[in-house]
Amino acid sequence: MNVKEQLIGVKDYFTPRIITEVNDQYVKIAKIKGQEVPWHNHDNEDELFYIIEGELLMEIDNEAGITMKAGDLFVVPKGVNHRVSSIDECSIMLIETKTTKHTGEVESSITKSIQDQSY
Repeated sequence: MNVKEQLIGVKDYFTPRIITEVNDQYVKIAKIKGQEVPWHNHDNEDELFYIIEGELLMEIDNEAGITMKAGDLFVVPKGVNHRVSSIDECSIMLIETKTTKHTGEVESSITKSIQDQSY
């Protein structure tokens, strides 16, 4: 599969789409634009972010934000409070354990169930 071709089918921002799975992990793609992701964490799961196109601001609780660019990879350790945003459209790949809730225990207007993310 070509990941960039898969991104063509992603129309809505902040709506991850599962493109495949590896063991107990989902591989997801998403487009981000704006600042709609609430501060949240995942108590029991790490979360991998890989930037495909654009720039993403990764904010970690009590630290300065990190601007990630195409080709950058960052792993948010379990239990770490974080949020992401992007001024312009940014395409990302996520690798998450299948039990990872989209916005942790925080419910917001962008929170998606696994069914909403399914391919």
